[in-house]
Amino acid sequence: MSRRPAAFRIEPSETQKKPERRENGREPRAVKVDEAVTVTPAEIDVFEALEPAAAPPAPATGARRRSRLGKIFFAAFGLLVSLAVGLWTDRLIRDLFSRADWLGWLAVALAAIAALALVAILAREFIALARLASVDRMRGRAEKAYESDDARAARAVVFDLTTLLASHPDTAAGRQALKGLEGEIIDGRDLLRIAEKELLAPLDVRAQKLVLDAAKRVSVVTAVSPRALLDVGYVLFEAARLLRRLSELYCGRPGFLGFLRLSRSVVAHLAVTGSMAVGETFVQQIVGHGIAARLSAKLGEGVVNGMLTARIGIAAMSAIRPLAFHAVKRPGMGDFLKAVTQFASKAQGTPADKRK
Repeated sequence: MSRRPAAFRIEPSETQKKPERRENGREPRAVKVDEAVTVTPAEIDVFEALEPAAAPPAPATGARRRSRLGKIFFAAFGLLVSLAVGLWTDRLIRDLFSRADWLGWLAVALAAIAALALVAILAREFIALARLASVDRMRGRAEKAYESDDARAARAVVFDLTTLLASHPDTAAGRQALKGLEGEIIDGRDLLRIAEKELLAPLDVRAQKLVLDAAKRVSVVTAVSPRALLDVGYVLFEAARLLRRLSELYCGRPGFLGFLRLSRSVVAHLAVTGSMAVGETFVQQIVGHGIAARLSAKLGEGVVNGMLTARIGIAAMSAIRPLAFHAVKRPGMGDFLKAVTQFASKAQGTPADKRK
């Protein structure tokens, strides 16, 4: 038995019924966008505002081509000095043996102790140089991973950074937080930013305190020093001590050769970023000097020398820090100007906010 298909009428449900009229008697209707709505873009894009400010360029750490003649000269001169010291020691020991056997053996023991101490010093210097070179390579690898958003390279950098800062008690909480987030972060750029906030932000706070304390000491000594030569000497001494302390904070003791290398890197960083900081820092220094000079000429000199020390400290932070400033705001001269001026004014016995 076959039955032909038939059409059935389906009544609309309660939700599909025609909407009731409003109180004003007009049914709701669709509004055409081109007739009644005008789209105006916002003057400030919040997404662009969230983007971090472009950081100043990192110091050039690429290996420069050095003159081979200089290497040959220093190598030959070092060997010549070593031979001279060896011949002098041998002659001294023979002369002492000719006088008395116990004097000769005493000289041999002292020479052996001196040789062992020299070997230990050289080993420590080479270890410090290797550590600084590894930090430079880590910074370069981190920059490449950040630019390319490479997750694998970022994880390797974070592992090396965690190993480097394992002895710092200030980074214990950050290392624990990164261990809890292990495997949950996919983007390499986000991983580097989180590692910077968790591991380096506490060290940055201590580094800024070291820079501020050094700038305060320089401003006070300059304000009370009677000779300009003493001012220059103390500024150089304080800058060298600040550079050593910052190196110990971020990557361990630098040693003598490492200190020379860091000094060269800081000078290079100052040369690279000096033109960029003219508009911000130079004006602030001049304004601070002018306000302080109305109170005292020596106070103005103290403020300027203190700000110069702060400038060196900021450059040292950028040159020594294992990661560049991306997630954490880079400290500027404005962060130290007010504190240095007030401290120098109190040390000299004049309030900073009074003007003549």
